[in-house]
Amino acid sequence: MYHPTTRVLAVLSLLQTYGRMSGAELAQRLEVNIRTLRRYIVMLQDLGIPIEAERGRNGAYVLSAGFKLPPMMFTNEEALALTVGLISAHRLNLADTGYAVESALAKLERVMPLDLKSRVRALTETITLDLKAESTAPTSEIVLSTLSSAAQLQRRVHIHYRPDQGEETERDFDPYGLTYFQNKWYVIGFCHLRGSLRSFRLDRISGIKTVEAGFSRPDGFDALGHIMQAIATLPRKYPFELLLNTNIETAQREVFDVLGVLEADKDGILLRGSVDDLDWLARQLSVFSFGFMVRQPRELKAALKRHSAKLGSF
Repeated sequence: MYHPTTRVLAVLSLLQTYGRMSGAELAQRLEVNIRTLRRYIVMLQDLGIPIEAERGRNGAYVLSAGFKLPPMMFTNEEALALTVGLISAHRLNLADTGYAVESALAKLERVMPLDLKSRVRALTETITLDLKAESTAPTSEIVLSTLSSAAQLQRRVHIHYRPDQGEETERDFDPYGLTYFQNKWYVIGFCHLRGSLRSFRLDRISGIKTVEAGFSRPDGFDALGHIMQAIATLPRKYPFELLLNTNIETAQREVFDVLGVLEADKDGILLRGSVDDLDWLARQLSVFSFGFMVRQPRELKAALKRHSAKLGSF
């Protein structure tokens, strides 16, 4: 529910955003009746805000062209949302953002009333965002902004890439989308050096520039889904296949995304993937609420028996 003063400011903000709105639209947005809305409009006009009222059946309120809002004003809820967003920015592993985040938080806090300031300090002192995750090299803000802009405008880029092993390479690349997964930034798109769909870690891109060429991104491309499936299907020491005795909805809820790929089968739901440690896989499978049958490898059955015996000893 809006505070009355907040509603007056909201009228100004809505007209600045949309330019022209009917009285009914404004009243509905602000959860007030038409008479109260008119009173808010008069208050703003008395303050010198150039709001014009168009008469007639299709009449509306219009903010005069060229009028600029004063410095931004936020409601208490908006200020809290901004604080949570700034705290979350620490988790995105971007280079050179630590000072900017601290500075923005300090500016917000300086202009807050005391009651809101105490709520914000409670947030900053108590929210934890898994900062103990594996540390990786920070991602360049220039690389991130260049790739995100290129993906939005569907413009090709030329990148220098340093793999984990091997020599640095150069390639033209069509960025379809970016995603943040397991403490790392990835870009997925068409690699002209390899002639196929590839994904690259942003912290390993050492140089980037936009190329005067465009591309067409596949409709509905899912960058996060692609990365999850790519990680789940990486070739490892032990390929495995399980037949899950459940439905697809339950399997999708209980099987975490990078464990493997789910597929409907006439006998149930298949789970395919690969791991380097069968004992680790046995521990993950033991939490399922449904039964399953191991189709391969045979060594997984032995790992499950070992894990079952260990649990039975407690």
